[in-house]
Amino acid sequence: MRIAIIGQSAFGEAVLKALVKKEENIVGVFCPPDKENQPHDPIKVTAQSNGIQVFQFSRMRESQCIDAFKSLSSDLCIMAYVIDIVPDEILTAPTQGTIQYHPSLLPKHRGPSSINWSIINGDKETGFTIFWPDGDLDTGPILYQEIVDIGPDDSTGSLYFQKLFPQGVEALIEAAGMVREGLAPRIKQDHSKATYEGWCKGKDVVINWNKSIDSIHDLIRGSDPSPGARTYFSGVELGLYGSSRVSCPNETSPGEVLQITEQGILISCNGGVIKIEKIRPSGKNKSSAFEWSKNLSIEPGSRFDNMK
Repeated sequence: MRIAIIGQSAFGEAVLKALVKKEENIVGVFCPPDKENQPHDPIKVTAQSNGIQVFQFSRMRESQCIDAFKSLSSDLCIMAYVIDIVPDEILTAPTQGTIQYHPSLLPKHRGPSSINWSIINGDKETGFTIFWPDGDLDTGPILYQEIVDIGPDDSTGSLYFQKLFPQGVEALIEAAGMVREGLAPRIKQDHSKATYEGWCKGKDVVINWNKSIDSIHDLIRGSDPSPGARTYFSGVELGLYGSSRVSCPNETSPGEVLQITEQGILISCNGGVIKIEKIRPSGKNKSSAFEWSKNLSIEPGSRFDNMK
């Protein structure tokens, strides 16, 4: 089976490596163009090291890109971390069609920041879907789904890299085998149950210390490592990272610093206490919360502010 891959970054590279290990016939890899003064995308490096032809276009909709893809005469296209719009001319070109990975249980959490929003919304479980893209955003028939638990202190980073990433790579490889054997289903999504969220941006994750500890904890870990939950201290915008709930006597008002240790800063919330491990002042690098507080001589009783 002749396989073409559209992908990028670590996930795309991992899928490519897994297919190469299984001695699949990879006829071409499509990834974004190189960026000036930055390393080449890892999927490009791996493809070239294995003698696989690499194609790089600014937009998959370009006629030259469509022609290049069709020239490969592929049987299956695998989309592994794609943020560009892929036209129908490419999706339908392979004889067996195109399959794609999405890190949510479709039709829930369609969109580009599905992992962030599943945690921010307080979901206790999520998962991933291998589906047949149909030209609209995450709407195509489902081939395979797998449920993944969201731990109480899971962040977007830990949920992705420790669970959704490795399990998703394995599932994509298995799905390709199902296509080869003619065993891959096409289960229509129930569009009446669909939800959609756009990119998770800094303006979406500003902390309101008057909200419950559950809401604040979910907001911080759902935006960790990116875009980073926003708060303010003495008028300076900060990003907070590494949130966990801790047992600690709490009779103070929300946003107040209760304790500072080398492991992090304990902050009062409505209903409990959270510990923050890292802080990033706007325009600066991330550092441990302990170092940040030490540099500014922060003391217990100091307060984080709501947005003015």
